[in-house]
Amino acid sequence: MITAFHRSPSRAFASLALCFALPLCASALPAQSHGAKDKHQLPAVKQSASPAQSATPQYTLKTNVNEVDLVFTVTDSQGRFVKNLKESDFALLDNHRAPAEVYSFTQQTQLPLRLGILVDTSNSIRGRFHFEQEAVNSFLLKVLRPSTDKAFVEGFNVTPNYVQGWTNDLSKLDNAIQQLNPGGGTALYDAVYSACRYKLLNAATGPFYVRRAIVLVSDGDDNQSHAYLSDAIRECQRAQTAIYAISTDIDPTPDEHGDDVLKKMADETGGRAFFPRSLDGLPISFTEVEDELRSQYALVYKPADFKANGEFRTIYLYSLDRRYKVHALKGYFTPKAE
Repeated sequence: MITAFHRSPSRAFASLALCFALPLCASALPAQSHGAKDKHQLPAVKQSASPAQSATPQYTLKTNVNEVDLVFTVTDSQGRFVKNLKESDFALLDNHRAPAEVYSFTQQTQLPLRLGILVDTSNSIRGRFHFEQEAVNSFLLKVLRPSTDKAFVEGFNVTPNYVQGWTNDLSKLDNAIQQLNPGGGTALYDAVYSACRYKLLNAATGPFYVRRAIVLVSDGDDNQSHAYLSDAIRECQRAQTAIYAISTDIDPTPDEHGDDVLKKMADETGGRAFFPRSLDGLPISFTEVEDELRSQYALVYKPADFKANGEFRTIYLYSLDRRYKVHALKGYFTPKAE
C-alpha cells in the first residue's frame, strides 16, 4: 500500500546498498514485466544498533513522499496462511523495476483496521438474508477491537445505503446490520466504488498507519450499476483497500460469472474470495477473513524512478518458494505533486 509518511527518528533505518541476485530466470516473471530477465530478490535490511529501535512505532504524516507501504499475506496450496517468512524469501518489481531502496520488512498482526462491511440486500439473497446478518455480526464481534479499529455498514441493492458511518461502537454496528432489509436489484459495482471513494479513500488520515479492507457479502451478480467492474477495482486500488469477498451463492450449480467477479475484485486488490457453498460454511469463511486480517506482512520501500504524477504503478511481489502464493495489491496510484 502506498502511504505518505516519514518515520520518526527512533525508527530510522540506515541507507541500503542494493545487492540483488541476478540469475537468469526470465521464466519466473510474468508477461507484464515486459521482458525483464532478472529475478530481483529483496535485500536484507540493515538496522541501526540503537536501543531506541525497540520503542513503539510512531509516524508523522506527510504528502507526496515516495515511500510505499505494502501489506500482504501468503498462503500455501491448501489456502493456509504461511507465517515466519523472511525478507529474503520474496522478490519484488515496482513498475517493472526493482525498488531503489528497502526500508523495512516486518510481520504485522496488530495493525488498526478500517473495515467497510458491504452487504448485498437485493432480492436474490432474500431466503438466506437473516443467516447472513447473524454471520456478519458474529464476525464483527470477533475481529473489531474498539480501542483501535473502526467500521461502517453499507447495504446495497439498486443504490448504496450507508446505515452506519465510521464507528467503533459494536452495538451501533449490530443495530445497523439488523436494519437492513432485502429487496430490489443489484448494483454491486456502484456499491464498491462508492465505499472506496467516499469512505475508505481518506480513512488513513491521522497519526497511525491503518489496514483498509472491504468485507463484501454478495453473490457477485450485478444488474443495475452505472459503474463498470474495472471502475470499482480501480477506485479500491486508489484507496489502497483490499476486498475480502464472501459468496452467498449456495446453488448446487454455481454462477460462474458471479464467482469470477468476486475473485477478480479480490485478486486485483490484494484480498481473497471465499465460496462456502452452504449456509453452514458461511461462518467458517468469516473466520478465515479474520485470520487473514491478522496474518500479514508489511514491506516498506522506495520505488525506482518514482514520479508524483498521479499515475498507476504496477506491483509484482512473489515468493521465491513457488509453493506459496502472495496476496497483494496489483498496483497503486501515486500522489500528485502539489
